[in-house]
Amino acid sequence: MTSSIEKRCLEQGMKMTEQRRVIARVLSEAVDHPDVEEVYRRATEIDPRISIATVYRTVRLFEEAGILERHDFRDGRSRYEEVQEEHHDHLIDLNSGHVIEFHSERIEEIQKEIARQLGYRLIGHRLELYGVPLEEK
Repeated sequence: MTSSIEKRCLEQGMKMTEQRRVIARVLSEAVDHPDVEEVYRRATEIDPRISIATVYRTVRLFEEAGILERHDFRDGRSRYEEVQEEHHDHLIDLNSGHVIEFHSERIEEIQKEIARQLGYRLIGHRLELYGVPLEEK
């Protein structure tokens, strides 16, 4: 079965080696935002011949092709997710590192209004919120 990332690569005419297919599958199946080391760990469970250098090169290739998006969530690691058609923002739990994706029309409208007030038309944005869980009472 072809993963969503592999399909996008093929649509762009990218050569897909077996190792790239494995890395594409790992990234397509990720429900989190893995860093390269985690992608490598998951990929080598499928094919132990994949090197960390291959994972770095492949992730960079997918990013340059606009298939992957890189995030730096203040933890010193670049983390990746497949580029989505639907916009979303992120809330990062500073205690666990867990990343929660969310969408808020209210926030979207506020951002557009701020841009308008400053004399701009908003083309895009990236919103990352950082927090810790509320204390339980």
